[in-house]
Amino acid sequence: MKIYDMHIHAKATDVTPDLLLEKMDNAGVFGGAVFSNRPIEIGKTGTDFKNRIEEVFDWSKDHEDRIFPVLWIHPYEKDAIRNVRIAVDMGIKAFKIICNNFYAYERKSIKLLEEIAKHNKPVIFHSGILWNGGETSRYNRPANFEKLIEIDNLTFSLGHCSWPWIDECIALYGKFLNATTTGANTEMFFDITPGTPVIYREELLFKLFNVGYDVPNNIMFGTDNRADTYNSVWAQKWITLDNSIYEKLGVPECIKQKIYCDNFLRFFGLKDKDFEHISPVSDQDNAWSLDNYKQ
Repeated sequence: MKIYDMHIHAKATDVTPDLLLEKMDNAGVFGGAVFSNRPIEIGKTGTDFKNRIEEVFDWSKDHEDRIFPVLWIHPYEKDAIRNVRIAVDMGIKAFKIICNNFYAYERKSIKLLEEIAKHNKPVIFHSGILWNGGETSRYNRPANFEKLIEIDNLTFSLGHCSWPWIDECIALYGKFLNATTTGANTEMFFDITPGTPVIYREELLFKLFNVGYDVPNNIMFGTDNRADTYNSVWAQKWITLDNSIYEKLGVPECIKQKIYCDNFLRFFGLKDKDFEHISPVSDQDNAWSLDNYKQ
């Protein structure tokens, strides 16, 4: 199966897509999403919109089937709404947001997300503890993304499954899942990029597949690698570890195909939704189960 890495960071460095693809090939990874450098509003190493958008498209140029350009954007940057429209017109595939000094539910953030949703582009959020040298993790607890349920047509992922708040992340997904099956059209995806240290990895995957929620179509694999220094050994380590846990849990090949490939393509609008989610209910009469795939 093709493996897509949905979590790759670019920096303000030399752009070397051929080298990136060579290293991805060494890891058995076919393609992935490359995030632009951070906005100036994130920190000293950030760059302005013009440089960010040009940089990320340089990564994907001539490799559009394998490298998907993602613009990192901040709701407080100058002309943020205009920048969304320009990026969409240029062919951007998605937007990256890290809540470093704001909550996702703030007015400017909601306005930005509403604009992105109008253009049918997904949003890739960081969530969970944020290692950036500041007091920022409080902005990234999964419950703080609950208001996004009100944004029509929004598709988004929460990075790292919000570690260490993985239970809260899974519970939030249950709420969004219930909403999508009762009329709302906002959809949440799990981005299982580590994040989770090795000792927590089995706990995370066990909970995802045993909570009773319909999860197989909303989990995506990622590595948190850098585009300029893609670590093939690191990527292969997580693929091998995850596969060993999937085997232990009894996760079949058809679900691994979704995690590594199909869900990525659907997230980016390249694969149609050909299923109906099962809504979770409190008495578990309608609970999703891996046993359905073992019959």
